[in-house]
Amino acid sequence: MILDDGMYCEDIYESTHTQSGWSKARNIGSPLNTTLNDAVAGLSPDGQTMYVYMDTNGGDIYVSTLRGSKWQKPKNISEKINKESHEATVCLSSDNKTLYIISNNSKSIGQHDIFYSILDRNGNWSTPINIGRPINSEYEERGVFIHPDGRTLYFSSNGHNTMGGYDIFKSVRDENGNWSEPENLGYPINTPLDETYFTITASGRNAYYTSARPDGFGQWDIYELKFPTKENKPNAPKVLVTLVKGTITDADKNSPLEANIEITDNSKNEVISTFKSNSSSGAYIVNLPSGKNYGLSVSKDGYLFHSENFNLADTADFQELVIDVQLKKIQVGTTIILKNIFFDYNKSSLQPESYAELDRVAEILKKQQNLKIEISGHTDNQGSLKYNTDLSESRAKTVVDYLIGKGIAESRLTYKGYAYEKPIATNDTEEGRSANRRVEFKILETK
Repeated sequence: MILDDGMYCEDIYESTHTQSGWSKARNIGSPLNTTLNDAVAGLSPDGQTMYVYMDTNGGDIYVSTLRGSKWQKPKNISEKINKESHEATVCLSSDNKTLYIISNNSKSIGQHDIFYSILDRNGNWSTPINIGRPINSEYEERGVFIHPDGRTLYFSSNGHNTMGGYDIFKSVRDENGNWSEPENLGYPINTPLDETYFTITASGRNAYYTSARPDGFGQWDIYELKFPTKENKPNAPKVLVTLVKGTITDADKNSPLEANIEITDNSKNEVISTFKSNSSSGAYIVNLPSGKNYGLSVSKDGYLFHSENFNLADTADFQELVIDVQLKKIQVGTTIILKNIFFDYNKSSLQPESYAELDRVAEILKKQQNLKIEISGHTDNQGSLKYNTDLSESRAKTVVDYLIGKGIAESRLTYKGYAYEKPIATNDTEEGRSANRRVEFKILETK
């Protein structure tokens, strides 16, 4: 469609990166593209949700989800976010809980400002809040991007003493929630022309942005920027982010599953991110700040949940962690390891980091009223058989007592300590012994 000014309406295009480079851009088609202006306003960190700008009500944000390989028809994101004003672009934080929004609504300090909205427990976005100074100026702020570390914000502005038109700036939030004075990224990223819509990969090695330069192919072009790595520049700053990815499959058929995924900060016993794996591929991806102990839980109706526990050292540079998960169907004899159960050393007292995992077990038992289970405790081979039998049984009983306290009938629960009689790894290494020290959940009856 040609507009009154002789320009065409915007459409959304896609390109695939291969070993030989980027493929030719192709129109993504309906239902994302319409006869009006349609543009990508933002993309969720896992790539499963697209935020689409549409020419409605002065310019609004719509949301589309990826089901398998097909994008669904965009829906209005929220009446609290979309006003009579112009909502231009958004960026979702890596924990999926904070949405940064470019808007010129009545609460703006200047023209377009950066706002943020918080997702509540019911999945609804709050009324946007102006992020305030020193980030917003009396002029235009555009193209907001929050880094996966959750504390570094990039944005464009034609205020803040720019080199030319729009420049790209960076601000970092401290432990008290205060944003630093915006820092101009400088030349050669910024020029006397316009630079906007800056994004950077989780590794910190590549960035992409648009610029209106005379050597470009059109009015605005996309540019790629490669940052120095630790190998060719030892003093390059560390990127304390870990990319966790994997595939969720059925344990029997090895077929991909769309499953619910929760990431828990075990030190706070707090769920920090929830999302789904792709329904066609079973793939998932999430960026996590390093320096914490995390629990990963995967669940789907008709299956037992699966849990993983991992520590991300704060001394490590950017890294990738692959965790593939096979979910087991709910049937007699099915056993899972509860990997986020922690006890005090040589004791049966639970550490608070265990509560989120045990609450998931209680939730399964409440949904599946016919289930009867055995909780079993296991140890390594250090110490006598009697000592380890007593310890493993005491720990299993502690778990059962917790579940009873959550309203699960005692008649549905049994416990047993197996000491070191059922190892799943060698006891000749600390890694193996650690794997053998575990609590398991086994289905005894389903009717």
